[in-house]
Amino acid sequence: MFKQEETISFLAELLSINSPTGYTKHAIAFLKKSLETIGYETVTTPKGNLMVHVAGADTTQTRGLSAHVDTLGLMVRSINDDGTLALTKLGGPLTPTLDGEYCDIITRDEKVYTGTILSNTPSIHVFPDASTKARDIDNLIVKLDERVENKEDVQKLGIQNGDIVAYDPKVVVTDSGFVKSRFLDDKASVAILVSILKAIKENQLVPATNLTFIFSTYEEVGHGAAWIPENITELLAVDMGCIGLDLACTEFDVSICAKDSSGPYDYDLTTRLVNLAKSNKLNYAVDIYPMYGSDASAALGGGANIKAALIGPGVASSHGMERTHIDAIRNTFNLVAAYIQ
Repeated sequence: MFKQEETISFLAELLSINSPTGYTKHAIAFLKKSLETIGYETVTTPKGNLMVHVAGADTTQTRGLSAHVDTLGLMVRSINDDGTLALTKLGGPLTPTLDGEYCDIITRDEKVYTGTILSNTPSIHVFPDASTKARDIDNLIVKLDERVENKEDVQKLGIQNGDIVAYDPKVVVTDSGFVKSRFLDDKASVAILVSILKAIKENQLVPATNLTFIFSTYEEVGHGAAWIPENITELLAVDMGCIGLDLACTEFDVSICAKDSSGPYDYDLTTRLVNLAKSNKLNYAVDIYPMYGSDASAALGGGANIKAALIGPGVASSHGMERTHIDAIRNTFNLVAAYIQ
C-alpha cells in the first residue's frame, strides 16, 4: 500500500519550495493543487492552514490529523553599513549549522536574491577568532551575491528589514534509503499524509470515521493548530520523532510521544497507537520529548476539547541538517493507516 517512490518524489518537490514560518503561501498553493489533482476539495482558513474533509463509515465522529508545512528560517533584522544583512530567527534553527549555507532573500515584491550565511568573522586568514567565535544569530550575517558596498546599495535592490531569508534544504536520497535534508520536520509527515489521502481516494484505505486533515502554517512558532474545527474529538499530530540521549527512537522507527514540554498526551489514545504498532508489527518507539511542542499541544492550549496524540518518523539532528530513513516514513504511514481504519 505504501508507495515509496511516489512519496519520496513528492517530499523532494515539497522540500524544494521555500516555506519559512510566516511565508508558506507557495508551499500551501503546491499542496492545494496536488490534493485537488488527486480529487479532493480543500478549504483554506483565514490564517492560511489548508484542510481536507473525508467522509468515513461512522459519520457521527470526526478525527483530525495534522502536519505542518512551515519550516525554520530567518528574516532580515537590519542592513549593515557594509551591505551585509543582520538576521533574526524564524522558529528555532540550530544556528551553528547555518554558517556557510546558501540562501534566498525574498523581498516584499517577490524579488529573489541569493546570498551566503556567514560568520561575521568568516576568514581564517584575517580574523584571529574565525574558528572559535560563536555562531549565534547575532554573529551571523548574509553576504549578498550582488555588487553592494553599503546600506544604500542594498536598499536600492528593494531589500528591507523584515524580508524573508530561506536557506537551502540540500535534499539527498541515498541508495541505502536515507533521506538527508533540512526541514524533514515536518515535510516528511506532510508527504505521508498526502500519501494517506491518495490511498483513501484509491479505495486502499477505508476510514472508520470522518477525517479532517489539517496542514498548518505556524507550527514552528507554536500556534499552528491552535484553532481546529469544533467537531473534531481526536487529533493526531504527525510530526517527527527525536533521536539521542536516553531516547529509544531511531531513524528507522515511528515515534510515539507519551509526553512533551506541554505535558502528557492522552493516555488511552497513546496506548491505542502503541497497540496498533504492535499488532501491525511496526518498528516503533515510545519516548518523552521535554523540549518539543506540536500542533496537538497547540490545539490543547487553544482550548480544544479533544484527545490528542503525537507520532512521526524518527529524525536525527533536528533543526539542523536532518536525516531519516525510508523505513521510518513507511512505519509512520502504516501506523496512520491503521489508526484511521
